[in-house]
Amino acid sequence: MVLSFNPKKQLSEFLSEDIGKGDITSDLLSKKKITATIISRENAVVAGVNYVKDIFKIKKCNVKILKKDGTKIKANQVIMSITGDAAKILMCERTALNLLTRMSGIATQTNFLVKKIPKKTKLYATRKTAPGLRYFDKEAVEIGGGGKHRLRLDEMIMIKDNHIAIEGSLERLIKKAKKKYKKFEVEVENTSDLILAAKSGASIIMLDNFSPIQIKKAITMLKHEKLRNKVSLEASGGINSKNISKYGKTGVDIISIGSITNSIKGIDMSLEI
Repeated sequence: MVLSFNPKKQLSEFLSEDIGKGDITSDLLSKKKITATIISRENAVVAGVNYVKDIFKIKKCNVKILKKDGTKIKANQVIMSITGDAAKILMCERTALNLLTRMSGIATQTNFLVKKIPKKTKLYATRKTAPGLRYFDKEAVEIGGGGKHRLRLDEMIMIKDNHIAIEGSLERLIKKAKKKYKKFEVEVENTSDLILAAKSGASIIMLDNFSPIQIKKAITMLKHEKLRNKVSLEASGGINSKNISKYGKTGVDIISIGSITNSIKGIDMSLEI
C-alpha cells in the first residue's frame, strides 16, 4: 500500500496542537473583523505562503499573498495580508508564523549555498528533519534551489554502514539490491568499497566524510577504471557554508547537507494588526 501525504490534514493537526480546547485569551476580545499583515524583519527567500494561507482558511480567514514562494524580499516588506475575525486570526498566528519562518529560513540558507557551487552540481537535503515537518522542510529546500533526494525510506535503496555491519558484506547487499531494483545508492568510507560499488552497478555512490582532496583522488581512480561515467557521486559529511565551494570544485554530481533542515535559523517575521 502506497501511503499518500495530505498537507492540509497535517496543517490542521498543527493548528489543533497549538489551540487545544480553545484560545482562551483571544476569546476575551470583542467580536471584530480586522486586517493583519505578515512582515519580514530581514532579507530572505520566501517559502511556505500557500500553506500559511491554508492555515488561516481553516478558521475562515481570507488571505492575499503579496510575495510568492521563491521571491527574494528585503527587511520590512509585507508578505501577505489576512482579513477575518480578530480572534480567529490570532488563533492561527503562531502556527502560521512558525511554519513560514522555518520554511523561509531553509529556503534562504539553501539559496545561499546553491550560489557557492557549480550549476551542474545539485544540492540535496537529507532525512535529518523534525518528525512531522519533513514534507515542508524538503519543499522549502526545493524552493530555495536545492533538491529533495529521498523523502522516505521506500523511495530508493541506500546501503549505509550499519546495513553493511549487520549483513557482513557490501557485495552481498548489492547483489540483493540489484535483483529488486535498477537504481540504488551505496555509502562508502574508502576507495576499495567505492570501486566495488561502481563495478557492481550502483547508480549513486555517497562519499561519506571524504575531504575535497580525497574526492578528487577517488574520481581519478574511477576514471582510470573507466567507471566515472557509470555512476553519480555524492559528497556528504562535514560540509558547510565555509567549505562547500571546495567540494563543488571537486567534480561531484551531488552535495548533501543535513544542516539546512536539522539546525536551521528561522527568518524573523511578525504578524502586525
